[in-house]
Amino acid sequence: MRKISLGYSPCPNDTFIFYALVHNKIKADMVFSEILEDVETLNRMAFQKELDVTKASFHAFGHLREDYCLLHSGSALGRGCGPLIVAKNHIRKDELCGKKIAIPGRMTTAYLLLKLYAPDVNKIVEMPFDRIMNAVSLGTVDAGLIIHESRFTYPDYKLIKLVDLGEWWEEETGLPIPLGGILAKRNLGTGVIREVDLLLKRSIEYAFQNRDLTRGYIKEHAQELENEVIDQHINLYVNDYTLNIGGGIKAVEKLFDTGEEMNLFPHSDKPLFVD
Repeated sequence: MRKISLGYSPCPNDTFIFYALVHNKIKADMVFSEILEDVETLNRMAFQKELDVTKASFHAFGHLREDYCLLHSGSALGRGCGPLIVAKNHIRKDELCGKKIAIPGRMTTAYLLLKLYAPDVNKIVEMPFDRIMNAVSLGTVDAGLIIHESRFTYPDYKLIKLVDLGEWWEEETGLPIPLGGILAKRNLGTGVIREVDLLLKRSIEYAFQNRDLTRGYIKEHAQELENEVIDQHINLYVNDYTLNIGGGIKAVEKLFDTGEEMNLFPHSDKPLFVD
């Protein structure tokens, strides 16, 4: 039986969609060896080609298209779910370039969106996403670029929203915001990649049908343990695009075209999917 190394984040949307796959709730002719890391660590692992299948930021995928393809299932893409820039006090857009901003990683889609929104920003401090709000609250940095559960809890740190980069993207393009997807090594071969894609779709369908069974696994890894926050997180990031990205691929293509125009990653002629 073939063994597949699988990377995904401990965030509720990922543990929700992969629960059935890694707990043998669906029949498979392959065994998955899971590795849970924050998305920026997974991005770096993908750059080193360490994982057969992995969650990755679409920003990172812009650099990885020669070696990895996108699966139709598993993407985090939608409306009203983008990263936020937060601070203790109001900062104008034209003032951001002079401010120290904490980001969750240079390969995150959040950082790519920040660069598209404010290209001159250059005082960047990288740190784990779950430390950013505290750093802003303490004044270690002037502003923070927050993702995941943080968009629901930043008011608890007495922070204010400067801009929702997802809303900005939607207004600029009319498209949903593409945050991250599930990538597979192209050298796995078309047959294996298609099988993994199908299994992932079945895993997502199982999770939707058995939400209560997934909760214990989700809480083992979540930063926030409140059921309400976990449910908000899943409802925001897991949707029809997660089952099948479908027409949402136009948003990914737009992100890549814009990134290439600004020389933020190299052009690639590789098809995004294997089929």
